[in-house]
Amino acid sequence: MEWKKCYLDVILVPLAILMSIGYHVWLWYNVRTHPHTTIIAINANGRRNWVAAMMKDNEKKNILAVQTLRNTLMGSTLMATTSILLCSGLAAIISSTYSVKKPLNDTVYGAHGEFMEALKYVTLLTIFLFSFFCHSLSIRFINQVNILINTPQDPMSLATPSYVSEMLEKGFMLNTVGNRLFYSALPMLLWIFGPVLVFLCSLTMVPLLYNLDFVVTKGKMDPNENRDFV
Repeated sequence: MEWKKCYLDVILVPLAILMSIGYHVWLWYNVRTHPHTTIIAINANGRRNWVAAMMKDNEKKNILAVQTLRNTLMGSTLMATTSILLCSGLAAIISSTYSVKKPLNDTVYGAHGEFMEALKYVTLLTIFLFSFFCHSLSIRFINQVNILINTPQDPMSLATPSYVSEMLEKGFMLNTVGNRLFYSALPMLLWIFGPVLVFLCSLTMVPLLYNLDFVVTKGKMDPNENRDFV
């Protein structure tokens, strides 16, 4: 493969991937150090309080707890099903003898060789597989919470509110990772039409995700207040 045919892929695609990874590393840092500024940490703190309230007054709120967790399970199941269906479609395209790249060879920039086309589809397949894996594990943890949150409170019980909260947080964290992997597949999907669109899409997604992940509070919080949000 000649350099003049693939230099855009070699430069723009890794740059787009690093941009996305850098943003999420920065997001993780803010979740750990400035939890009151991120929606992820605030929601995690709210879920801990919710679990404690559900288990404290379980006789009156057990149906509410089950229905709430069922809605969460439905969302994870939908994403897992969508991911595995897309994996099946991509696997069919990869194994097919029909060449889908020929109509695009003269209309987009970047490399168009068989290796590069296979790399694009395999990258997409890998992302969707990991997304399915994360959502499947999320369903497992939330199913366990669905049972443990209704266990009778006993001083000798190992299923304490803190343990149930930890299980729920693992489920939601895996759900978040699976969703982010699913979102990251969009720029990779545009790679079929050229590396320029990959870079532009990743550049656009960063401010969009920032507006979804961070919250601007009007009042100033006490800097010495350091709660364990996550």
